Amino acid sequence: MDISQSPGFYAIAQADPDRVAVIDTDGSRTTYGELHALVNQVSHGLRGRGLGTGDVVAGVLPNGLDQVIMLMATGQIGLYYVPINWHLAAPEIDYIVKDSEAKLVVTSQEYAVPGAEIGTAGLADGQPATAPGDRTAGAVMWYTSGTTGRPKGVQRPLPGAEPEAIVPMYTWFLGEVVDLKPGDGIHLVTSPMYHSSPCAHTQFALHFGHTVVIAPRFEPETVLELIERHRVTNAMMVPTMFHRMLQLPAEVRRRHDLSSLQQVIHTAAACPVAVKQGIMDWWGPVLYEYYGSTESTIAFSVKPHDWLARPGTVGRPAPTFEARILAEDGTELPPGEPGLVYVKSSLGKFEYRKDPAKTAASMRGEWYAPGDIGYLDEDGFLFLCDRRTDLIISGGVNIYPAEIEAALLEHPSVADVAVIGVPDEEWGHKVVALVEPAEGVAAGAELTAELLAHCGPRIARFKHPRVIEYRERLPRTPTGKLSRSKVRQEYLDAG
Repeated sequence: MDISQSPGFYAIAQADPDRVAVIDTDGSRTTYGELHALVNQVSHGLRGRGLGTGDVVAGVLPNGLDQVIMLMATGQIGLYYVPINWHLAAPEIDYIVKDSEAKLVVTSQEYAVPGAEIGTAGLADGQPATAPGDRTAGAVMWYTSGTTGRPKGVQRPLPGAEPEAIVPMYTWFLGEVVDLKPGDGIHLVTSPMYHSSPCAHTQFALHFGHTVVIAPRFEPETVLELIERHRVTNAMMVPTMFHRMLQLPAEVRRRHDLSSLQQVIHTAAACPVAVKQGIMDWWGPVLYEYYGSTESTIAFSVKPHDWLARPGTVGRPAPTFEARILAEDGTELPPGEPGLVYVKSSLGKFEYRKDPAKTAASMRGEWYAPGDIGYLDEDGFLFLCDRRTDLIISGGVNIYPAEIEAALLEHPSVADVAVIGVPDEEWGHKVVALVEPAEGVAAGAELTAELLAHCGPRIARFKHPRVIEYRERLPRTPTGKLSRSKVRQEYLDAG
């Protein structure tokens, strides 16, 4: 059925109720009509608990149908929904619940939170399956990772209109940025939906009429099997997933038909050029990249052929966005000269919940700094160097850890790597590489010599690690982010 004229999930569910909406981790299927009925019931249930426009609901939920129901139910009755990372310790969850002033928390049996509602069934029980009255769009309020202190909620003004009124803007924007269109697409969820991009892309997929396939967890071959079985057309992934899939044996990689893929979107962390090129050699030109943050949303984007023409770029400013590269004193820098990236957009208004000082500190007038160092080329394409907080200054020279990590990741014996700067009396800081060897590879002096030799033709000698140490596992989040500040502190504490 042609649903291109149906603006978003709620309208599509009424126009084509038998369309498959969700294929859950256990393989069970839920149609748009069935999901819509559950969403409506939960919306009524939330209002029945006294929640009104602008109130906050939190979810400590695994990927699955309940998480999807909460997203779409809060999204039509003007509530803020806060997805909480279920890996957090109880005091950390409690902090977010209290800071967000959540009036209700929904969780599951495995992550039971004191006083929380278990699942959505109790909210739906006895409620009508018809749409609630006075529908108005809600918003998701994600909490930042808090690498520089307590996490803060990134809060945007509620639209003040029915969901159907704002869906056309999403449709236009994502069509421009990543070529996604309403229709019969199949979207694969590979990461926890408490993270902003996987959560947002789940919502987008349903507003486009796509079927959402939820992977139980990221395992390279499982993901390839799901793509082949369900003829997945689009997915959101992160660079560490690409690296792990490239490490599969050649015969395993050849076993799966991935020809259905049209858009594989990646974000969250820098992708080494060799890794991205390797995936495109395997899957074809289907990798779309965008760069931004929870605060800025999608600020830059690059389509496959533009990236192939300029390997390493994260793209040009997305529609409605402007960009500048500034020196520390606020001077605008010319093309090719690295500085702090600033962006602004009419769509990007936000504030840190209950923290106007932090909101103000992140801005320079109307311009927001995501915290990365980069430069624009003559055509306005952005190339990132590294996080400002991760920059290593050794002997007065700026060294970017991401560049060294990308070089080391090209070696087949490296499964993962974190490069940090540690204090050094002579140089100010020295470069230390913490390497997670690939499966079956022995750590030791022989591997160290191999890795240093490998760096020789790839990066300047002053960037070579002075120290290489080995770790069984590096602490990345499921979206591929690595807190170098945490790794650095653990390294220093270990003496």
